[in-house]
Order: sequence, then C-alpha cells, then structure tokens
Amino acid sequence: MRTANTFSSLANHQIRLAQRPVGLPGPECWSHSTEPVTEPVAGGVLVKTLALSLDPAMRGWMNEGKSYIPPVGIGEVMRAGGIGSVVASQNPQFAVGDVVSAGLGVQEYCLIPEASLKPSGIFKIDLRAGSVNQWLNVLGMPGMTGYFGLMDVGQPQPGETVVVSGAAGAVGQTVGQMAKIKGCRVVGIAGGAAKCEWVVKELGFDACIDYKTGSGAVRAGLKEHCPGGVDIYFDNVGGEILDDVLAKIKRKARIVICGAISQYNNTTPIQGPKNYLSLLVNRARMEGIVVFDYASRYHLAVAEMAGYLKDGRMKSKEDVVQGLATFPETLLKLFKGENFGKLVLQVASA
Repeated sequence: MRTANTFSSLANHQIRLAQRPVGLPGPECWSHSTEPVTEPVAGGVLVKTLALSLDPAMRGWMNEGKSYIPPVGIGEVMRAGGIGSVVASQNPQFAVGDVVSAGLGVQEYCLIPEASLKPSGIFKIDLRAGSVNQWLNVLGMPGMTGYFGLMDVGQPQPGETVVVSGAAGAVGQTVGQMAKIKGCRVVGIAGGAAKCEWVVKELGFDACIDYKTGSGAVRAGLKEHCPGGVDIYFDNVGGEILDDVLAKIKRKARIVICGAISQYNNTTPIQGPKNYLSLLVNRARMEGIVVFDYASRYHLAVAEMAGYLKDGRMKSKEDVVQGLATFPETLLKLFKGENFGKLVLQVASA
C-alpha cells in the first residue's frame, strides 16, 4: 500500500488546451504541465491512466460555443475518456486494483473527488469481457455510439441495405458488424484499399467503397452496390459523401447523423446537405445521435456485444500509439485518415 508521501513523489504529466484551433489543431494549441500526485480525500479515488480514447468528437470539444457538452476551457486538461487502474481510494465502491472506465483527461493520473464521480462517468469494467483496448472500442463509447445509433435511431430490419461511412473506424466497424448480425446487407465507405479489404474480408461487410479512388467514386460505388437504394445511412463524415448517399435513399429511409469529420477543421462555414429535399421526396428521416443520452442502457449493449466478441461474430480492431507526449500529433491521425481501427493512446501498462 502506498502512503501519501509516496504519491506526492510521483509526477502527473498533463496536456492542456492552450488556445482554440482554427483548422487542424497544431502544436500551438497545447501546453504541457506537471503536477504532484495527491491522495484522494473522503469519497474520492485516484486513477492511474492506462489508455485513452482519441475520437473525432474531441475536435468539437475544443471549440467555443453551445453544443451537447460544454467546451474544454483554455488552460484545462484536455478532455478524454479512458481506462485506468484505481491506485488509491477513499470510496467503498472502488478498491485499489479495480480497473475503471472514466473521463480521465489527457494526463497520467486523475484525481476524482466524490462530487465528480458521477460527472466523470466512472464505472468498474470486467476484463473478462474484453481487453483494455476493446473497452475503448466495441465495449466503449464508440461501440455504444454505433450500437444505439443503429439500433435505436436506424431501427434495422432483416434484408435492408445499410451504408456506413468511416467504415474502418471505431464507430463504423461496430455499426457494420451489428447490421450484419441483424440480417442486413452492409456497404461500407472507407479510405484506401487496405481498409476496404479489411472490412469486407475480416468484418464481413458485403462491399466497401474506396472514396480515395477519385471524384465520383462514391456515387459510382453506390450505384453498383446499392442498386435498389439505401434503407439506412450511418453518417460519420458529412460533406459530399452525405449528399451522394441522400441521392440514393429509399422511401422511409433513416439517416443517422453521428459525425461530420470532413467538416470539423473547416475554416469556412460547415457545408450542410445540398440534397436534403430527398428527405421530403422519400418521406425519410434524418436524426442525430449523442451517445451520452443512452448511458443508463450501456450495460445492456455491453452484455450483448461482449457475447458477440466471445463467439466470434464481432471483431475489434485498434490502432494503438504509445506515450502521452505523442498526443498532439497522434490526434491528427483521425483527421488525416491515417488511423486503421479505433485510435488508442497507451499511457501506461497495467
């Protein structure tokens, strides 16, 4: 058992938001700080960060303005969900050695006072259900986003055609695999031959369109692989690809708006859908998904998808980068399409 003096000798390295980015967040947007690690007081816990989830949504959290969650403040530790190990506890719900999921931030240690336990979303995880990295992917926030976005908003029916952009990413891989399990035909959209081959051969998608093969590739791919139209489109990218799919939707189609990564770093106003009248013509529905709305039901989705992981019906691919200090450049992989699978920053070993 560590003593308070032992903890105070440890350094907590942190990465803070120094300024709000215009376009891609460059190195000037970040500052590095070091603080001593302190023991929790009554009701609190101290968590050692093992791994952090890097997500496109982080770009939106850096912007000033009203959204579904307050922006990260200038000078604050950058917000990030992660998996960690409890190293000190003054709370009977958590014991030293428990592995937990929580909003840990981009830092090596996270001190969570009792009043912040609920806002942090902390809960114990079972490593028998999945690895640390899988708890940041299929069993974590991306998996929950994909699950509830597809099942609650998309409402898939057997035999329907589902198209998902960002198919090789964290959310996309969950959406496509869940849609196949539910009896749908699934067409992915991804960047690069390797990603497209992977989602078809490894994840079982029926087809995948490589948007990087040139102008008109998505339109041509939809014509080839969705000749009867699209029943559900799960959108992670926005922009021109959203318009291309809107032109192919069927009557009563459901468009799930999860993200718009093609637009996040714009220095000009975000481009909205030009083909939105297709919603009118086809009596279709477009609805957004914010995963936090489903927090009370996460355990149900985790139980279902953990079963699929165990029986082999689902796979979970992570792109793991080592070291807290690499965060600024590693985050950019998301916006350059360089990550292959769920992007995870490993901070420490268990």
